[in-house]
Formats: sequence, C-alpha cells, structure tokens
Amino acid sequence: MTGSDNAAARAVVLLGSTGSIGTQALEVITHLAAHPGDAAGAPRVAGLAAGGTRLELLAEQAVAHAVPRLAVGVDGEDAVARLRAALTAAAARAGRPNPVTDILTGPHAATELIAATGVGEGDVVLNGITGAVGLAPTLAALASGATLALANKESLVVGGALVKGAARRPGQVVPVDSEHSAIAQALRTGVHGKGLTSPVLTGRSEVRRLILTASGGPFRGRTSTELADVTAAQALAHPTWAMGPVVTVNSSTLVNKGLELIEAHLLFDVDPADIAVVVHPQSVVHSMVEFNDGATIAQASPPDMRLPIALGLTWPHRPDLAGLVTPQAWDTPTAWTFEPLDADTFPAVDLARAAVGASATHPAVLNAANEQAVAAFLDGRLNWLDIVAIDEAVLEAHTGQAAPGLDDVLAADAWARGRADTLIAARTR
Repeated sequence: MTGSDNAAARAVVLLGSTGSIGTQALEVITHLAAHPGDAAGAPRVAGLAAGGTRLELLAEQAVAHAVPRLAVGVDGEDAVARLRAALTAAAARAGRPNPVTDILTGPHAATELIAATGVGEGDVVLNGITGAVGLAPTLAALASGATLALANKESLVVGGALVKGAARRPGQVVPVDSEHSAIAQALRTGVHGKGLTSPVLTGRSEVRRLILTASGGPFRGRTSTELADVTAAQALAHPTWAMGPVVTVNSSTLVNKGLELIEAHLLFDVDPADIAVVVHPQSVVHSMVEFNDGATIAQASPPDMRLPIALGLTWPHRPDLAGLVTPQAWDTPTAWTFEPLDADTFPAVDLARAAVGASATHPAVLNAANEQAVAAFLDGRLNWLDIVAIDEAVLEAHTGQAAPGLDDVLAADAWARGRADTLIAARTR
C-alpha cells in the first residue's frame, strides 16, 4: 500500500526529493503507509521537486509513490523530454501506469508546485532543498497554511523575521534538523511545553539555555596547521552522518553548527548568548535543554535522520518506526563523551553568533558567502582554511540593515555572493 492508496490521507509535498533528506523521507513515507494504524495516519505524496541532476531517480520516485505533479529546477524542453522518457521507462519496469500529469520547470518550479498541489492546513510541505534557494518555497509553504517540515535551515537563516512573520499559526514550522528536533522534543517535558502541539518555545521563564551538540566532523582534534592542505575527499568523509556535499563540508568547518545556532535562536526565541555548542563525537545525544533548576533534558537516538524526518511529517505524534530505525542498544557497553569546542581552530560558531548580533541581514550574508566558498573549495579553487576566512571577510564588509524586506534580503544575498567571488578569485591554491 502506498500513501496514494488512501484518498483521505494528508498530502505531502517533498522538495529536494532526490537528495539525502528527500530519499530518506520517501523511505519514511513508505514505512508509514505500511502502518496505517499510527495516530498520524499515512501520508499521500502529492508532489515532488528536485534540482534536475537525477531525473531517472525522480522518475522512479514518482512511479513508486504515484505522484501526479513534479517540479524540476531547470529550464528547457530537453529536460522535460528526458524526464518523460525516464518516467515511461520507470513505469514499464514497475508494471504500473505513469502517474505524472503535470511537470513544472525552471528556478521557481518548487515554489509553483506548492500552489499547484493545493496543499493547506492538515497537509505537509517538507523542504529538503539545500541552500538559500529554499527561501521562496519556505515562504510559499507557510502562505499555503500547510505545516512546514523544515530541513532547509538556510531559508530561516536568510529570511529570519520574514519566515517567522509568514507563519499563520503556532506550530506551523516543525524543525527537521536533528538538533532542533531534539530541542523541540526536550522542551515538551517542561511546564510550558507540556501537551503543546507546537515545537516552538512559548514560555522562556523555565529555560536557562539550549545546548547544541556537534560531532566535530572529520577534523576534530586537529590544529589549523594540520588542516592547511586537506582535500575535498577528506572533508566529505564525515564520521557519523551521511549527508549531501555542501552540508558535509559545512560540518567539517562547523559552519553548519553556526547556521544551526542561528536557526535555534530564531525557532525558539533564545538569545544566541544562551545557546552553547559542545562536541559529542558519538552523535547519539542530538541536543539538550538546560532548565533553571539545573536539570538538563537530552534527546538520545541513533544518528539516523529518518527519526526527525518522521517527526516532521507526523508532529506531535510519534509513529512506530520499528523495522526502519534501530533504537539505541542500551544493554551493551557504551560511552558518550562531551568536549568543549575548539573555537581557535573552528571559529565558525563564534562568527555566526557575531553575525546575529550585527544586523538582520548579516546571517544572510554569512550563508551566501559560505555557499560560494564551499562551491569553490569543491571545485578545487579554494583551500579548506579559506572557506571561513572568506565568510569573515565578506561579513566585515557588510553594513547591514535593521528591518529588511524580502527585496533587501535578496539584495544582501546577491551582494555577498559577488563579494565572495571577488575574494575567491584573488586567492590561489
């Protein structure tokens, strides 16, 4: 049984379906469809959006989940023709009809897909797109009234108050990042969070601080000198998580943790100074909430993104994931360690904290500069150590705005990319 077999099921629009989050989300949806007795019910996949580099996989996903609408982030009749051919082939292999009746293309296709599917309250848009390009779909999802399961942290970092202001009801944004999902779960143990359907902190008085955990990435324990000549292959070899290349490189520099600090500040309305980062190499404790009485509530589970993805789709219900996610083995010897962050070698977290305090557009500038620097590193045009150096230099050159509108945010993003490109071109490997 697939989600499409249940006409009464809530609709899910999945953005970034061929990426790491998207492929795991479809695994979760397949599992939920096989367990229709769960309180949250089985979802129906109403639309898939992908960048366009893996059209064969997109076609297979559409056929497997009987998805009527697709969005591809590239223009051109050739892409559509190739996708239609891939759909025909996938349908033939599966012995099923081709379900696709509508294909949207172009840079705004993901945003247009949300309107085309007609999702609203009771439905879910899971934004698993990577990068600032996820901002417009995030705003469109909120405008639709659907629950936004947010894995695209960059849209919140870039859009900030715009995203928060676009939410039409409490709890419309459900975090999918494992750290923020952990915090949302931990907050529900407090008086202010007890029984709430919203994962967003509504009463701060009992919370002292939030504690984000970081694996430390592939370069934990190394000095800056030892990191001078690291390669892209080394940066992409994450010790505990399987993620896309941009997020994986960001984890190696800890820029990802800096962006997550900004995200936590915006999601839970906690001052950046009250959000700590500690290194936890085992990646079992995903984050913690420290309460005013000295108690700390930690959320622990295996490093498997399918758990927070499932919660994003079914919040506040906990679906039965037996057979999909293996629980922590508590009856075998184990040990967890926690270490202070080496801010001298990995200054990105402090840089992000400073960006929040500088202006409303500085986080957008940080993200934009970093996306350009990471692309240059992966292309072999920039050293690993230069990534955060570029980020810092672009931030220092930015004047900032106090209350930006969408056009202001987009202009700051474009300026930062141009500035970063100029600085990258001036450096040599």
